[in-house]
This record gives sequence, C-alpha cells and structure tokens, in this order.
Amino acid sequence: MSFRLGVTVYHYFRRWENDGVWVLLHRALYERTRAAAGRALCPSVVIMDGQSVKTAERGGARGFDGYKRVKGRKRHILVDTLGLPIANRVEPANTSDRRAAARLLAGLSPLFPRIRTVIADAGHESRKLARELLRQEGWKLQIVKRRQRAFKIAGLTWIVERSFAWLGRNRRFSKDYEYRVQTSETMLAVAAMPLMLNRLARA
Repeated sequence: MSFRLGVTVYHYFRRWENDGVWVLLHRALYERTRAAAGRALCPSVVIMDGQSVKTAERGGARGFDGYKRVKGRKRHILVDTLGLPIANRVEPANTSDRRAAARLLAGLSPLFPRIRTVIADAGHESRKLARELLRQEGWKLQIVKRRQRAFKIAGLTWIVERSFAWLGRNRRFSKDYEYRVQTSETMLAVAAMPLMLNRLARA
C-alpha cells in the first residue's frame, strides 16, 4: 500500500511540475505573504547567493566545487528582503557564480517589474553581468565584499544565508537526491511554501 501511495504522490508531483502548477502556487502564496506584511506585491531589492551540496548516488548533472571541496551541485536562490525565495537555479557545482547568476536572473523582469537592485557577494562580481543587467533590465548589481559583511548590516547578504538555513531544516536537502536538476528546483520552490504559509498563519 505504501509503495502504491508513493507512486501516486510522485505521479502528481511530476504532473504538477510539468503543468506549472507548483510555480503558480508559489507565486500566489508569495504575493499574499507580501501583502500580509504590508509590502508591495513585487520587491524592488533582491539578494542572491549559492550553496554547494553533495549529490546522492543516483547520478545526473554534477561537478566539483574547488573552493568548497564539494562534488555535487550548487543551489542558487534569489530572495526578497523578507528572506522569501522568489526564484532558484540548480547547476553543477563547478558552474561559476557569475554564469549561474545570469541564468537565474534571465527572464525575471516581466514577472518582477519593480526590481531595481540585485545584491550579491563577491563571487558574483562581473562587469559583464553588471552591464547586461543595467542595459537589458535596468537593474543595478550591488556587490558586498567579504570584509564589509562583518561591519555593514546594510549589505543584506545575511538574509539569503538565513533563507538557506530555513530551507536546510528539511532533511531532503541534506544532499541533492534528485536525478534531474529541474526536480531539484521544484523541490526548492515547494520547500519555500511552508515558510510563507507560516507567515500567513501568524498574520
């Protein structure tokens, strides 16, 4: 019985993934949570960062992060100043932060037209990326150096690190257990929903 139930749950999970249902649910919850907090539905400032994790034995796309000494994948997330994830991208761990950032931010402008500033750490520093964001989207890329983070709370990079800690409470994220990176991305979006539901319940 439990095996059949698992197959049914995964069937609907994949079906909703293919139909875009998870994306629509995430966006609806996100806008309601922003409204309940007295914020505009679309943020103007967002923060991004990445987190390298090991992969399980199932295989799939992976790489080696020489800086973190991790063989697996890297989760890149974009959050607002409340710490709520609004987008994510999963790449092999050897993909540079600059390249992953360009892919993470691509196509978001129509969905979040009020974004003006993207904050990130020094790993994302790139004149090319900054120029492209300013030229194509009208966004400013603000880089926070590591030496600044201990002294300038205005850097806001601690917010995205806290969001990773929230997501890390899910045991499913101790590693990347998925074969497809698309499934990993959907899992991140689903894991963000309880964060928003808890805020709505308190409101």
